[in-house]
Amino acid sequence: MPKLILSMDGLVLKEIVLTKERTLIGRKPVNDIQIDNLSISGQHAVITHILGDAFLEDLNSTNGTYVNGQPIKKYALQNNDVIELGKYRIKYLVDAFSPGVAATELVDTAALKPFEIGTVNPAEPLTPAGGTTTMRTHEMLQPGTDANFGSTVSVGHLLKHLGVIRVLNGVNAGQELELSKPVTTLGKPGYQVAIITRREQGYFITHAEGKVFPSVNGEEIGMQAHRLNENDTIEIAGVKMGFFLRS
Repeated sequence: MPKLILSMDGLVLKEIVLTKERTLIGRKPVNDIQIDNLSISGQHAVITHILGDAFLEDLNSTNGTYVNGQPIKKYALQNNDVIELGKYRIKYLVDAFSPGVAATELVDTAALKPFEIGTVNPAEPLTPAGGTTTMRTHEMLQPGTDANFGSTVSVGHLLKHLGVIRVLNGVNAGQELELSKPVTTLGKPGYQVAIITRREQGYFITHAEGKVFPSVNGEEIGMQAHRLNENDTIEIAGVKMGFFLRS
């Protein structure tokens, strides 16, 4: 079920699961979410939740209702939208694994804590952008050779192109995430998480959390780092994504 996270000045005050069709927000006790502050109108706004979609409507409040910094009257809420009521913030989150809802939290890497390399796989060091890497002796590469598959790859080609993930299914199909950082975290904490690392040899995906391994082209990758090739199809926590290189 979708949920709301109420906070003020960065401090989380309450978490509300949207189980009702209409959720009233305001200063008076009759509201489902009461915010006892004079900047909030008696009945300030309402969220209508129908068939997995949520709509926010300002109820002619004195100080207005904002979403992501913009004033609204009626607005169709999207995952990670931030509703602003005076000094209060309400973040709208969609449970990626509710029936009928696509698990599109995968591209929201900012919400996840960065992984320490030692907690994922100490033997798989990362390559900072523009830096160097030290690999295990049995994985040392000859120029143009991939340690995982023994196939010939063009290191120069990989370095000149930026990896991109494109969501292939669900309501966010078509959204893209550029893999410009040394480490990109994908998945849902507590369920299934993977990391994609950017190295001199290309992009590698590694399982990090969960009983089920991520799959590439329909096959689970196991515990070892798996090098990604252009047009590979990745599946993590029910979300299918395409990997490609952008010049």
